[in-house]
Amino acid sequence: MQLGLFLGYQTAASSPAHHLSLTQEAERLGYAVAWAAEAYGSDSPSMLAWLAGQTSRIGLGSAVMQIPARTPATTAMTAATIDTLSGGRFRLGLGVSGPQVSEGWHGVRFAHPLARTREYVSVVRMGLARQRVQFDGAHYQLPLPDGPGKALKLGFHPLRSEVPIYLAAIGPRNLRLAGEVADGWLPIFFSPEHAAAQLSAVRAGQAAAGRQGVAFDVAPSVPVVVGDDVEACAELVRGYAALYVGGMGSREQNFYHQLAVRMGFGEAAERIQELYLAGKHREAAAAVPLAFLDQTALLGPVARIADRLQAYAEAGVTTLSVIPFAPAEGAAETLRAVAAAAERAAIGG
Repeated sequence: MQLGLFLGYQTAASSPAHHLSLTQEAERLGYAVAWAAEAYGSDSPSMLAWLAGQTSRIGLGSAVMQIPARTPATTAMTAATIDTLSGGRFRLGLGVSGPQVSEGWHGVRFAHPLARTREYVSVVRMGLARQRVQFDGAHYQLPLPDGPGKALKLGFHPLRSEVPIYLAAIGPRNLRLAGEVADGWLPIFFSPEHAAAQLSAVRAGQAAAGRQGVAFDVAPSVPVVVGDDVEACAELVRGYAALYVGGMGSREQNFYHQLAVRMGFGEAAERIQELYLAGKHREAAAAVPLAFLDQTALLGPVARIADRLQAYAEAGVTTLSVIPFAPAEGAAETLRAVAAAAERAAIGG
C-alpha cells in the first residue's frame, strides 16, 4: 500500500503556498501522489499544472475533475497536457458531483449519471489515444449529426496515450461501473470493516467487462489526526463528517448519508441530517458516532495509526491518501507521522 496526499480545495485556510509546501514535503517523504479537488471554487487542473512545474517525482491526480463541468474532449485535452507537462505523472479522477452543483453551478441536468459517465470515459479514452473521435451515444454525439462538424483527433502527441482514470463512486452501481471502465476508485468514508461488499461490486464490474486481474487502484482519502487521546482527535473530524452525512445534498438525495446508512449508522445518519438541515451544525457534529469516525479516519498515536494502516492494506486499499486535519503549521508533521506509521506497519511508502 502506497501513501498519498489529499490537498482538497484552495481556501482561505489552505493557500496555494501551503498546498505547494505540503506536496513538496510529501514528495520528499516518498508519497506516491498528491490529489487536488474542485467543487465550485478553485479548479483542480490549474492547481495540478502549477504543482507539476515545482515537483519532479510525485504523482498528481484530480480528485476530481467534474464531469458536468467539461466536455469529454476538453477533459482529454487537459489530461494529455498536464500529463505531458509533468512527465507522465498525471492521474485523471472523475466524478459527476451532485445535483446541487451540477444543476446549480454548471447548468447540467443530473440525469442518468451512470450512463453519462460510461460514455464520458469512452470519449476521453478515445481522445487520449489520438483516435478520431466518433461517438454515437445517448448523451454524447461526436461529431453532431446535423452540422458541419468533422471527426477530429488530439492535435499533439501526448507523452502517454493512456492516462489512469479513476472514478469517485459511492453506491453499488457506481462501484460496479468503476470496475467496468476505470483503473481506480476514489472512495470517501472508506471503512476497512465495510470494504468487502464495496470491493465485491468493483470485482463484479471487472468480471462483466472481462477485466479480471487488471490492476486496479483502491485509493481512499482518509482524515488523519495524530494525538494521544483518540476521542479528542475525533472531535476535529466531527464537523467534516456532519457536513457530508447531513448537509452535502438534499434530504432526498445525499449519497454520503446513504453510505452511512449502509454502514449500519442509519439512526445516527437521520439525526445528523435532521440537525444539519435545520442549521444546527454543532449539534449535528456532536451527533456523529465515535465509531463512525474511528472506522473512517486515522485517529490517535502513531502506533495506533500503524495498526489501522495495516487494516486498510488488508482490506484491499492500494493507495491511502492522507487528509491532514491539523493547523497549517502541523500538516507537514502529520505527513511525517503517517510515513513513520507506515514504516512501522511495514506496508510500503
